[in-house]
Amino acid sequence: MELEAFVTVAEELHFGRAAARLHRGQPTVSDAVRRLETALGGRLFHRTSRRVALTDLGAAMLPDARAALAQLRRFQQRGRALAAGDRSGTTLVVGHAEYTGHQLLLECLPRLRDRFPDVTIVPEPMPTTAQLTALRTGTAGLGIGWATDGFTGVRARVLSAERFMALVPAGHPLAGRAELSASELSATDLLTWPHQINSGLCDRLLAAFDIGGADLRIIRTADSVHAIAAHVAAGAGIGITVGSALDHTPPGIRVIPLTGPSTTADQVVLTPAEPTAAAVALRELLLHAAAEARAAA
Repeated sequence: MELEAFVTVAEELHFGRAAARLHRGQPTVSDAVRRLETALGGRLFHRTSRRVALTDLGAAMLPDARAALAQLRRFQQRGRALAAGDRSGTTLVVGHAEYTGHQLLLECLPRLRDRFPDVTIVPEPMPTTAQLTALRTGTAGLGIGWATDGFTGVRARVLSAERFMALVPAGHPLAGRAELSASELSATDLLTWPHQINSGLCDRLLAAFDIGGADLRIIRTADSVHAIAAHVAAGAGIGITVGSALDHTPPGIRVIPLTGPSTTADQVVLTPAEPTAAAVALRELLLHAAAEARAAA
């Protein structure tokens, strides 16, 4: 309960909404978070009467908490399957980071299911750093994430190079541009993803602004591109995302590619050093689908 309460409050940044999602009373959720804070020896949230925000400890622990919670759910799922007498099939956990191209995964999973009908496929939202841990420990069989340092112990293949995109309100002075450079966004109020969700993407974006000599000014982060677009539409600033996260152009917003060094990020498919046959098959399906998508573009 403690991990689930922590992750849900971190996603909602509101104890009442978290309690509603968990179908529990708010005092129960608050008590669970306090028990976890006591066990860790530090505060996970800054709490005021108006807002809830992650502390540095909370932000650092959130990826690990998500990974641990996902592993617990897989443990429970496998235990229920075994208790019900299902001992023949195997499980393939597929981690996928936010902002990766889910369309590729949706296209390939039915084909994998046809090839391996006895394999239980479990897609799990999972940051790239958590995927690396899960792949090394054997709790995940394949991951789709973003290129980052520390790929030891896993195999990485590039699916696509995704360009950073600016989400600009239609009435903004920059809305008519065909491309934008990092320097043109210097000191602009920007909205993007939290570092703990996608550290590799954040580091790449920082590099683009450093190379361009620009001042990166992130005023707000959001876990989904839809949330970023909502803040942009409300006039909070200019959003930054990647092309693979956009399945449509939000109304009233121009989507403008960034140009210059480090303005693309590699989306990668990750497997353990010794992947299962199902993981190898899914990796090849994903690579083939990505190549077809590039050829059609």
